[in-house]
Formats: sequence, structure tokens, C-alpha cells
Amino acid sequence: MGSRKRLIADQKKEDRKAWYGASLHRYPTSPRKMRLTADLIRDHDVTEALNILRYSKQHSARPLEKLLRSAIANWQSKNEGKRIEDAELFVQEITVDSGRMLKRVLPAPHGRAHRIMKRSNHVTLVLGDKKEIIGPDAEETSEQEAQPEPGETEQPVSQ
Repeated sequence: MGSRKRLIADQKKEDRKAWYGASLHRYPTSPRKMRLTADLIRDHDVTEALNILRYSKQHSARPLEKLLRSAIANWQSKNEGKRIEDAELFVQEITVDSGRMLKRVLPAPHGRAHRIMKRSNHVTLVLGDKKEIIGPDAEETSEQEAQPEPGETEQPVSQ
């Protein structure tokens, strides 16, 4: 392997260490129905998202709940010394893509045939940490910007 490929491979490994998520492939329901449920939990805290999925009546809520639990378990395996409650995890990104379609034929009147598309989808869920995204110094900088320095007074601008 050349040095350039090795550098790119090492960079991908480092990026993968900071990625906390899970994916579900070839789930046999239409992507449109799955997106309706996925939109319910996007940008919510993990505990809120689990509660939303647990009490949802939609068929696609069960596999998404299982996927979210898998993503939480992946986060725990990479951060063994931390607690979920302290981490402030939330659903940062959830994407639903179309999978393969099984094409079937249904007999119709007068010797014709209607096509039936049995759709499937792929779901990718990524967790984020609010503390890592915002950063620990974000609160201090916003407080400093809000207060003017001593000796400065705001003067109205005359036209």
C-alpha cells in the first residue's frame, strides 16, 4: 500500500472512532413510511426518542427503537468510563434511503398484468453529544460578548 493510501486509511479510522451510530439494511417496508417515523425522533434526546418510539403505533417504530438501542450500545462500548445521562446524547442524524425492490406481477382482467413493487429501505442513525458539539467554552464566550467593557458606552448614531 502506498503512503498516500495509508494516510487516507488512517484518517478514515480516526473519523470512524468519533462516529457513534448504527445502521439497518434491507428492512422490508417502504422508505416513505419509515421516514415518517424517523422525522419524529430527529434532533431529540435519546431518552425522549426512545419514549416516542416505544409509544408510537406505527409499524416502523419497533425496528427504529431497536436501531437506537444498538447505537446507544455502540456509544457505550467506545466510551466505557462515561454515563449516558452525563453525555447528553441526541439523535444527530437519521437517514432513510431506498433499498432494493422486489418486482412482482399481479394478474389483472383481460389477460393483463399489474406490477407490484415490494420496497425496502436502509436506515443510518448517528448519535451526537451536545457537549462535544457546543464545546465547554461556548458559555463563557457568549457571556463575555454580552457585557461591554468598562469605559465603553453606547452612543446613538445621528443621521
